[in-house]
Amino acid sequence: MFRFTLVASTLVAMTLVGCGKSDSAKDGDAQKVIGITIMTAKNPFFVQLADAAKAEAEKNGFKAIIRDGANDADKQASQIQDFIEQGVDAILLTPCNAQLAGAAVREANRAGIPVFTADTGVIDEKAEIVCHIATDNYAGGKQAGAAMIEALGGKGGKILVLDYKVAQSCLQRVKGFKEVVDAHNTKNPSSQIVIVAELPGEASRDPSSKAAADVLEKNKDLVGVFAINDPSALGAVAAIEAAGLQKQVKVIGFDGQRIGKEAIKEGKIYADPIQFPEQMGRMSVQKMVEFFEGKRPEKQILIPTALYRKADADKDPELK
Repeated sequence: MFRFTLVASTLVAMTLVGCGKSDSAKDGDAQKVIGITIMTAKNPFFVQLADAAKAEAEKNGFKAIIRDGANDADKQASQIQDFIEQGVDAILLTPCNAQLAGAAVREANRAGIPVFTADTGVIDEKAEIVCHIATDNYAGGKQAGAAMIEALGGKGGKILVLDYKVAQSCLQRVKGFKEVVDAHNTKNPSSQIVIVAELPGEASRDPSSKAAADVLEKNKDLVGVFAINDPSALGAVAAIEAAGLQKQVKVIGFDGQRIGKEAIKEGKIYADPIQFPEQMGRMSVQKMVEFFEGKRPEKQILIPTALYRKADADKDPELK
């Protein structure tokens, strides 16, 4: 994964008003404070999400504190505890670990602080989430499966899946992808797409490159790779290029980050189901506003992906 850092303006803690939640409760006009902790600042997707949430918060007169979870569930739990101690009015969380985040969320619940999640959820039935806003990852995974079939020209062959099982969103992507591949195999017994390995790419470039290189060493006839995000897909691309198999192996990514879109334009990645992190960030804060106004936001909002191919990249004004 490329190394990205949050800009200083988003990493620096905003000055809190008063002594915390108790002051807000006493003074209806006190400025509300939102605590935001993201999975990792090394992935531009989460930076975009956090920046959009911060901008929307400021638009509504709120202050935002943004923290980088750094793919460390314990560190993120500590950040949530800090938010609780500071008495923030709401928390926006993109969990480093969908299961382990539950305990910290329950602590926030006990403190009476509403928790919202974005992109990936919390797998803990006892943890209360006011509203979860995410990509429709299952449907996006199905788009990725259809893109793989398209990239292979309807033919079969061996493929690799690079997963990330600690993120609920990535589990859904792989589930949707496999269902489409299985349906293809049922209808086309003579052109089977065979998943020869499903390995942890850690949602980042270097581990994905190593995993792909290991599989390519044993499967010189590999024809495809599905990776659960763009950094992982680019890791696979690096391994494929090192093996001199870029014309043979088609890569399907996920996200539609700029690095992914550029790779699609260059022909290194065939296609991405693209996500809209800025929309997630803005909408998360908009739902907080509804909650503060006494309304009950939807428990879950899913944002559809759009399949992005080279033809889309060639006319994308962002890549000019």
